[in-house]
Amino acid sequence: MMSVDVRFQEAAAVRRTESVPYSHLSVELGHVYAEDFGDGCRDLRRKFARIADWAQAIPALGRRGLRPHRQPRISTCFLVDDYFHRFATPREVIPQVQQAAAEHGLVLDYVARESSFARYDDVELARLVVDTLVVEPPRHTTGSRPPLSESGWLSNGKRSPGHADAPAMTLPLPWSPPLQSGDAPHSIFVDIELWSDEPDRRVWACALLASVWQMTRLGVLRHRGQTITQPYQLPPDEPLPTDWDRLPAIVQLNPDATPFCGYRTVTLMDTRYLPVELAVRTILGQVAVPPAVARQVAKRAGSEGLELPDELVDRLSYVFIGE
Repeated sequence: MMSVDVRFQEAAAVRRTESVPYSHLSVELGHVYAEDFGDGCRDLRRKFARIADWAQAIPALGRRGLRPHRQPRISTCFLVDDYFHRFATPREVIPQVQQAAAEHGLVLDYVARESSFARYDDVELARLVVDTLVVEPPRHTTGSRPPLSESGWLSNGKRSPGHADAPAMTLPLPWSPPLQSGDAPHSIFVDIELWSDEPDRRVWACALLASVWQMTRLGVLRHRGQTITQPYQLPPDEPLPTDWDRLPAIVQLNPDATPFCGYRTVTLMDTRYLPVELAVRTILGQVAVPPAVARQVAKRAGSEGLELPDELVDRLSYVFIGE
């Protein structure tokens, strides 16, 4: 009589987690919007002039945490808004951005388009990130406010309660302030709208798309274990397309660039984007990175002697540049 050992296992349990190549640091040299191209790209040139002054400190940031005498791998990128405002064409816009940056000694390795972080092929990346959010239900609430999946609003603590009728013959319920999670002595409460619904479509908020963008740069975004947006390097004889929808999500402009993803990110941008990035940090503070991905990235960094913070938001740095 022969015994047969049969084991059943879900396919998801054995699904392979794809890896990506990493630089030590991913540096974003700004967001590009339609208004940057008025008056002969004057505002765009002024923006890169300010960024260039601060970019000189980037190599030192890239060496932080590395073994002595180790040369850091640093890649640069910029993001074009083709989600909220379509303007010109990739063939017109991207060379102008490269030229404006080069005038101030800046090399742009990669360009990405914002609409691809809402949806890429048949994967709705914005929804993918929303589904990874782990929202802690505030204590002592009545449930009168709908959940995140219905309301589209995410906060960093306990909201001030809305109007609630008190039982008959009792005093009105006293007002109470919102309360930030954690042990902050004074709260800085943030309530973030992740999307709005229009008659013909759902419009994802800038803060949510920027969160997808940061997770992509950190190399932690996966769909069923697979990476989603990989840089595409244009062959030398292939011109840039004249339609934004035909431009790959991420295009490698510099053939000698180090990998797009970085163990850490630095973002240089105007001070007007500070509220958006506060929202990004709030969102990423509540994102649950798949354990297999987290272990993979930590192991890869550790093999290079680099110790990464456990919290995703602690891998993000910023330089906010005023006028």
